[in-house]
Amino acid sequence: MTVSRLIARPMLASMFVVGGVNALRNVDRTAAKAQAVTDRVVPLVQKAAPSLPIPTDPATLVRLNAVAQIVAAGALATGRAPRLSAAVLAASLVPTTVAGHRYWEVSAEPARSQQRLHFWKNVSMLGGLIIAAGDTDGRPGVAWRARRVARDAKREARHLTRSARQEARLAAAKVG
Repeated sequence: MTVSRLIARPMLASMFVVGGVNALRNVDRTAAKAQAVTDRVVPLVQKAAPSLPIPTDPATLVRLNAVAQIVAAGALATGRAPRLSAAVLAASLVPTTVAGHRYWEVSAEPARSQQRLHFWKNVSMLGGLIIAAGDTDGRPGVAWRARRVARDAKREARHLTRSARQEARLAAAKVG
C-alpha cells in the first residue's frame, strides 16, 4: 500500500465514523429528518425486492445506516476490503445526504447556506468514495484482466490455426 493510500483512506473514513456515532447518539432527531426520505424509498425497495426484510421504522433504518457507516469506515481506514467498504460508504452516503441536508426546503438564509455547504461537501466525498471503490491499489482490475485473457486466447487461436495448417501441408506433402 502506498503512503498516500495509507494516509488518505483513514482521512476519508474519519467523517463516517464521526457521522455514524453522532447518528447513534441522536437517533430520534436523525430519524425525524430521515422520515421524509424513508417514507418514499422504503416502499420502492420493498416493491423491487419483496423477499428482503426491509424495516419501515426510520429509527431502525438510521441505526442500520450508522452501523454500516462505522463498520465500513473502519474497514476502509485499516485497508481491509477497501473497494467494498468504499462502495458501502458511497451507498450509505446518498440517503444520508438527501435526508440530512435538504437545503432546498430551508427558508432561513444562514441555515440554508449551511445545509447547502454540507450537501455539496457530501457530494464531493461521494466522488472520493467512487474513486476509492474503483482503486485497484496499482494492480490490474477485473476488466483489464478479462481483456488480457481474451487477447491471449485470440493470439493462441491464431497460433494453433497456423500450426494446424502447417501440419496439414506437411502431411499432404508426405502423402503426395
